[in-house]
Amino acid sequence: MSAARTAARKGRFIVLEGLDGAGTTTQVERLASALRAEGHAVVTTREPSDGPVGTMIRQALTGRLGLPHGAGPLTSETLALLFAADRTDHLAARVLPALAEGKLVLCDRYVLSSLAYQGASLPMAWVEAINSHAVSPDLTLFVGVAPEVAAKRRAVRGGAEELFEADEAQRRIAKQYLAAIRRRAKKERIVHIDGEQGIEAVTAASLVEIRKLLGRKR
Repeated sequence: MSAARTAARKGRFIVLEGLDGAGTTTQVERLASALRAEGHAVVTTREPSDGPVGTMIRQALTGRLGLPHGAGPLTSETLALLFAADRTDHLAARVLPALAEGKLVLCDRYVLSSLAYQGASLPMAWVEAINSHAVSPDLTLFVGVAPEVAAKRRAVRGGAEELFEADEAQRRIAKQYLAAIRRRAKKERIVHIDGEQGIEAVTAASLVEIRKLLGRKR
């Protein structure tokens, strides 16, 4: 990432992370609504993004895209590289322009997801290296829930199971999230939010941390 592009960052970049079923998507929208009501210009976004590479990833996660000749799903390495490539496009197209305009960017998943999900089957150092271009968030909120709680929520939510949503995979990913947080905590601000509270309580706890970042008191 060029120094010029980094210097142009006037807004704040806030990421929500957690297992599938933690409620990050719901919280991004709730937080955006609350912050807009306080007068902030807010952009919401997600990874995988809605760009061309992100669309490929979503197809791979739902089994619609795999190796040639029906040889199986994409390899872990290929998927990790696709996530990193999508992140490059996402930053250039969506995140950095909004930050340059002084907006708050709320993102559902970012580098920590790659370290947890792809790091569950690949060396975390390699996953981190291919994402070295990615700017650090100003704040990451890790919405923590037990894998069993997340599984129950996914069952209620319904829909087709995606690539990483099997219970055993989610248990491995939960451990990797904790390892990734320890790895990144020295250089990034990562705050654990108890995701097993009610939805309103999770929103309130998240707003406390965001307001600290913004230097506001209520």
